[in-house]
Amino acid sequence: MKAETGDPAGAWQRDADGELLVAGQPLSRVVAAVGGTPCYLYDRARVTARVRGLRERLPSGVQLHYAMKANPMPALVCHVAGLVDGLDVASAGELRVALDSGMAPERVSFAGPGKSDAELAQAVAAGILVNVESFREIGVLARAGERLGLKPRVAVRVNLPFELKASGMKMSGGARQFGVDAELVPELLREIAVAGLGFEGFHMFAGSQNLRHAAIVEAQRRCYEQALEWQDLLPAPVRSLNLGGGFGIPYTPGEAALDLGPVIDNLGGLAQRLPSDWPGAHIVIELGRYLVGEAGLYVSRVVDRKVSRGQVFLVVDGGMHHHLAATGNFGQVIRRNYPVAINRTDLGTETASVVGPLCTPMDLLADRMELHRAEAGDLVVVFQSGAYGRSASPRGFLSHPDVAEALV
Repeated sequence: MKAETGDPAGAWQRDADGELLVAGQPLSRVVAAVGGTPCYLYDRARVTARVRGLRERLPSGVQLHYAMKANPMPALVCHVAGLVDGLDVASAGELRVALDSGMAPERVSFAGPGKSDAELAQAVAAGILVNVESFREIGVLARAGERLGLKPRVAVRVNLPFELKASGMKMSGGARQFGVDAELVPELLREIAVAGLGFEGFHMFAGSQNLRHAAIVEAQRRCYEQALEWQDLLPAPVRSLNLGGGFGIPYTPGEAALDLGPVIDNLGGLAQRLPSDWPGAHIVIELGRYLVGEAGLYVSRVVDRKVSRGQVFLVVDGGMHHHLAATGNFGQVIRRNYPVAINRTDLGTETASVVGPLCTPMDLLADRMELHRAEAGDLVVVFQSGAYGRSASPRGFLSHPDVAEALV
């Protein structure tokens, strides 16, 4: 078996015939087994290796949680739940999947700026931890607790006074819909105490998709110190300090993988301080994309091969409606190609664009990439597709068929 090199797709091997291997099987066979294209394939062995490899390096006192918003596919969540310390959900729908996974409710947390009254009541009834993001939520939770005869469990999600540098998507600093402004946290803590809610700690998430270890280390340190400033105002001792995640994965050949060493060392230093700063507390690192993103493939099939004024277009049966992120329409300022490959290598190479079937020029999966030549019927693979794929895409757009998912 020969591994491809030079880009994020290099971790996937090909068999002696040049066909990509997924879970030890030729891609064409796996696609046939799940019912054809278009489809997402998630390699459980790769997910397991990523999670276990990270947990082996995390210091004692640091827990690893999976942020389900990255990929809420039930089978995947159930698999990951057996590997991590907890789950974070962003809706009542995700909460149902989390509870079905067998994860203990006390290890499930709920974040999101627009939690409805019904969702908050459901969270109280389930016994999960709610990351409070507004003053309104305190009253709703208190009333739900009174009706149910339960003490709501809460942490404070903070809109930090700084942002995560070099972050692909910034979640703090300035005016944000996420969390409570840091300067208002003292008042919020007083209201939590008056309402009789069960305070357990803080949730501090500065940003996502970061490949610079120095920026992540700085954010973690500043979050830790920020929480210490409120030590004398706490309605109860801190049990959990969620420092978020932000660990990125490379999407292009020019991007280097995140160097975890300095991040792990920094977490070790913070964990050593915990017993004296917050006896009995633990740190939480909440990751989504980093755990599952590189284990996923998006696979479509060439419907037509067209040449327009010298440019080759491979028209496939999937596209923007299934994988919005790969088309650059999910927050990219400057569009960059995801790693893409053809599932055959016997026809040489050429420069080609991969486009979907939608009636919009935005339906572009690969823009003038050097690829192996493909004909109608061949499979096209988009790598790094395990996170923010199917659930983050407008699958009803133009009423084309939906996309399948499989954990293999």
